[in-house]
Amino acid sequence: MKKLTEGRKMWVSVMAIFIAYAAIFIIFEDYDRKFIMPFNEVSDWHLLVFSLIVMSGLALLLYRYARNMDERLSREQAEIENRMRRELTQNIAHELKTPVASILGYTDTLLEGNDITDEVRDHFIRRTNAQARRLTALLQDISTLNRMDYARDMIKMERVDLSLLFAEIADETKIAMEKKQMTLRNCLPQGIIIHGNYSLLYSIFRNLMDNAISYAGEGTTVEVSAREEAGVWHFTFRDNGGGIPAEHQARIFERFYRIDKGRSRELGGTGLGLAIVKNAVQLHGGNIRIAPGTDGLTFEFTLSETATSRD
Repeated sequence: MKKLTEGRKMWVSVMAIFIAYAAIFIIFEDYDRKFIMPFNEVSDWHLLVFSLIVMSGLALLLYRYARNMDERLSREQAEIENRMRRELTQNIAHELKTPVASILGYTDTLLEGNDITDEVRDHFIRRTNAQARRLTALLQDISTLNRMDYARDMIKMERVDLSLLFAEIADETKIAMEKKQMTLRNCLPQGIIIHGNYSLLYSIFRNLMDNAISYAGEGTTVEVSAREEAGVWHFTFRDNGGGIPAEHQARIFERFYRIDKGRSRELGGTGLGLAIVKNAVQLHGGNIRIAPGTDGLTFEFTLSETATSRD
């Protein structure tokens, strides 16, 4: 069934009111009637015909207005999408430029330098590998976002045990957390089942874990908990680190937005992690926000047991 536009919704609503009024008029003639009676006076028929003519003319005017409104909204939406695409393209080009330039610089030096020591050569190779890995991660994140933006119908949904999924992530990130003397408190109950996409659900929790490991600070604690209410799981992902300044919180889920660009690139971030988290949460019928008035940084988000995406 084709989705009604805003203009058509308005037109249908107004016409429904007119039709209901006409039906009342025809059946009861006026509000004093208590039962159905035929029109006996010529003036009654004249009034009915006049009303139908006025209603038809008004319906035509409203239809034209609704069509113009839809066209205007469509143009405005297209302009917004075009602007966002241009900004995204510029951001992608900028982000790709840095690792590509680094890779070219290191490889050019290796190819042209005959008096490079083995130690310097090994360092350049390692740096080239690191930049290539960062470039790969960036391309993977861009691909993930594009899949959620333009190919939602092709995303496979299945039964996913989030308790087991997060246990795997906790095991994968254990060494990184130990290096920073961080503690994980996994307070998730057993048997959290979501009908969703395993890869995207993994991205939600893995990106939040990686974000905490990168920015919460040494010796901090990460706590993950959840509760179920009416078929919706409410998750809390909390760390007691330095948190995010209030002026940045409203934009933290934007693509390529960074609080400290230099530090983010140094730590290998692509600037897309939290954008992926937000889109993946919404695709699974939920919402995410930064909880206000808490120490450190607390993400609160929901996931529906039966995913229904919110556009």
